[in-house]
Amino acid sequence: MGVWILVAVLVGVALYAVTLYNALVKNRQMAGEGWSGIDVQLKRRADLIPNLLEAVKGYMSHERELLEEVTRLRGQAVAGSNASPEQRATLEGALSGALGRLMAVAENYPDLKASENFQQFQKALEETENEISMSRRYYNGAVRNLNVSVETFPSNLVADRFGFVKAEYFEIEDAADRAVPKVSFK
Repeated sequence: MGVWILVAVLVGVALYAVTLYNALVKNRQMAGEGWSGIDVQLKRRADLIPNLLEAVKGYMSHERELLEEVTRLRGQAVAGSNASPEQRATLEGALSGALGRLMAVAENYPDLKASENFQQFQKALEETENEISMSRRYYNGAVRNLNVSVETFPSNLVADRFGFVKAEYFEIEDAADRAVPKVSFK
């Protein structure tokens, strides 16, 4: 009778370990899916930029340096498509900042703002930025779930045994997002 209890306990532990392993695999796959979603949206944005630049060149001839900077940063972002999430976030953050400056400067050109091409590209870029934001939230949530599974007991025992590791979050650093707004009551 004692042997059957021992066998039942061992089978229970094995089934529990399999359940933990499957949960780790699921979390890793969800993080991979999330990263794929971010990658698709970042590529979509990179593909929009040359058309946007072409639409603004004629109007913004005095802003050559800014246009060249956006072009250079886009090239770096495309070249860094296989980088780690942290490195990719740095590249994409710089590109986002340059695009923001480009859109701010575009406000000084009424003819450009009225251009249908520019409006279409601006709308497409805004939609893509929203998709990037949603994809980033999904990915970071999946990474959180994977990291919790990798670090908590008893799933960390299975994670260590089968080589599961923590994943990196995708966080675009933007100083403007972190700045404290100035309020003046004059």
